[in-house]
Amino acid sequence: MKAALAQINTTIGDFDGNLRLIREALRRAEATGAELLVTPELAITGYPPRDLLLRESFLNRSRQCLEALAAEIGRTAVVVGYVDRNRSGEGREATNSAALLHEGRIVAIRHKTLLPTYDVFDEDRYFEPAAENEPVEWNGHVLGLTICEDVWTDAPVWPRRRYRRNPAAELVAAGARCLLNLSASPWHLGKNRVRHEMLATLARRLHVPLLYCNSVGGNDELIFDGASLALDREGRVLARGALFAEDLVVVDTEGTPLTAPPGEPADEEKLHRALVLGLRDYLYKCGFRSAVLGLSGGIDSAVTAALAVAALGPENVHGVALPSRYSSEGSLRDAEALARNLGIRFDVIPIEPAFQALKESLAPVFRDLPEDVTEENIQARLRGVILMALSNKFGSLLLTTGNKSELAVGYCTLYGDMCGGLAVINDLPKTAVYRLARWINREREIIPTACLTKPPSAELRPGQTDQDSLPPYEMLDAILEAYVVEGRSLEQIVQAGFDREVVRRVVRLIDLSEYKRRQAAPGLKVTSKAFGMGRRLPIAQRYREA
Repeated sequence: MKAALAQINTTIGDFDGNLRLIREALRRAEATGAELLVTPELAITGYPPRDLLLRESFLNRSRQCLEALAAEIGRTAVVVGYVDRNRSGEGREATNSAALLHEGRIVAIRHKTLLPTYDVFDEDRYFEPAAENEPVEWNGHVLGLTICEDVWTDAPVWPRRRYRRNPAAELVAAGARCLLNLSASPWHLGKNRVRHEMLATLARRLHVPLLYCNSVGGNDELIFDGASLALDREGRVLARGALFAEDLVVVDTEGTPLTAPPGEPADEEKLHRALVLGLRDYLYKCGFRSAVLGLSGGIDSAVTAALAVAALGPENVHGVALPSRYSSEGSLRDAEALARNLGIRFDVIPIEPAFQALKESLAPVFRDLPEDVTEENIQARLRGVILMALSNKFGSLLLTTGNKSELAVGYCTLYGDMCGGLAVINDLPKTAVYRLARWINREREIIPTACLTKPPSAELRPGQTDQDSLPPYEMLDAILEAYVVEGRSLEQIVQAGFDREVVRRVVRLIDLSEYKRRQAAPGLKVTSKAFGMGRRLPIAQRYREA
């Protein structure tokens, strides 16, 4: 069978726009002579719609769009993902569904069987699972229609089996001779290898071709990488879609496997492409066309600015230095050099006059109390006020520049440096920020060398460095990875060779900073466990690891 996989970038709730993407992919597929076009999961609605699924009008519109699309389909059939109503009379109102459309009609409808409820997924909240799923006989083919999680059932994915059912195996046992998988599989580092290995193992074990069509693009915190796959019955790659870009993958299920499947880019390149895509889509899908951010002369704001320029173009990025009495001349010089290297607008707005005015206003209340973190936070919050004013005045989205290490331990100021609409690098540990910066500088100096070599500092008091308050970032990030990402206990981390008091202090800071993270701007998920929608801890609680 000659098929095409429509790796498209949908927008949640943009029914007309999503239909345009599907129609354009269909036009191109027809030109190749493909019998069948496969779209990603929930291509008509965008993924994940979340509580929009609780609106009756949303469900109605999804079905109406399906019927309108079906009426347009001619010789080339389409398997399209959409939201349908649960017509059983019991259970949840909606189903996560796939429909086979051909020659003006809906030939078959199948529903998702396995509903993920872990990490960023909450599908059991909305969808009624399929009670059964039978193969579809069409055009001389016997197809098994599966949706995303329906094929995520076995090793190497899970250390222990998560589901009792295996929809793909059930379909092949019932006679399916080719498996289709409509997917919206969010990306994180390492996901491509695991996904490829899992799909190849499944195709080889069931001895059927497998066509996997994945969504691409950013939707809120999630980034979808595409990388659709066509595998033969031995699990060998017949074709693969582009990484982090829209694509139409045309494949013959009986064709010759690729002798040298495309290699994987380095992790830093994948991170860069993922963050650029996520940033661009977040701005554009929210209706913004430009961004503003503070440039401190440090590594975090430098990397964020470079990502913004790659996503939006230099003409749409505004960098602002906000020096205080504690800002070094070198930091201001580095910020200006970065802006010049990137070709962006650069302004300097000192916060000293406002800082002095606010201290004078507070003096009658503060009396003779010594200066402390209060005055440090006032500086950060004054910067937040100024940057938000620029955001409001010029309609630009304010990008926050904090990293995962700082967010983990609360080394950030609410309503100060945490102000903004998108936290671009808040899932990158500090050590990963440095690695990404060096990759950005691989061909020429974009980020000034001083940003990479000087000790990191918030510059909120004389001679301040991050390591006055925190362990070295190499140690902090290793503890963060063990505690937050891998879920290890304090004792397990100590047994791995870390100092007990350092681990105790870091873990305590992580636990106590949940209230800050709950108020942070949404960030872009690029690791297997990010702060945000995939990590749900209570704020008011007293459980401690030690």
